[in-house]
Formats: sequence, structure tokens, C-alpha cells
Amino acid sequence: MKHSEIKIYKTSEGKTSIEVKLEKETVRLNLNQISELFGRDKSVISRHINNVFKENELRRNSVVANFATTASDGKKYNVDYFNLDVIISVGYRIKSKRGTQFRIWANQIIKDFLIKGYAINQQKLITL
Repeated sequence: MKHSEIKIYKTSEGKTSIEVKLEKETVRLNLNQISELFGRDKSVISRHINNVFKENELRRNSVVANFATTASDGKKYNVDYFNLDVIISVGYRIKSKRGTQFRIWANQIIKDFLIKGYAINQQKLITL
């Protein structure tokens, strides 16, 4: 695993673990990863993301980064990665069990950080 990536989320069933990019103190997922995270088609996720920007909830230039990514075919493509603000916004818009699970998980991390002043990455502790 590259030093810029870390596994941070797994469903309550333990089925999905999402690799995320850590960049400038935020996490980033691409459209495919957000689609997998919430268990919805990419077109649904894309529509919600577009609505986040259209409704001026977030400004695209401050929450989207474009990275060169090597695909399974070995070719490099420029791919948009969305930061945690976008992921959470989509999570509140999506109607899915996974969306609810993610919101609960993310809110617990934020709550732990606010109360304790830190959050623990259990997976990272296990690998140490």
C-alpha cells in the first residue's frame, strides 16, 4: 500500500473496505469508490455530486482534485477525487443502508475527535 493511502471504512458486515487518498489533511475518493462505498450506480452518485455543486452547497474548485491514476489496463487517466465534504454530502443525499452506516461511522469519528481530541484508526493499530 502506498504511503498516501489508508483503509478507513468497512461496512458493518465487514464486506467492503475502501482505499482512500490522504491529501492535505483530508480523504479523497473517486466516483467509482464513492459508488462502491454507498452501493449505488455511478450515475446516481454523479447526479448527487452535480447537485451538491449546482445548489452551491460546496464549491467544486475547493473540494475536487484531479490525479493521474493507472487503470487496470495499465494506462494512465486523469481522475477526479472528491474530498470528505463531498463524500459526506452525498452520504446524506443517498438513500441506502450503506449511506446510513457511513454517516453513523463518520459522525462517530467526528464526535470522538471533538470529545477526546483525537480519533483512533483501529486498522492501523492492528498492523503496527
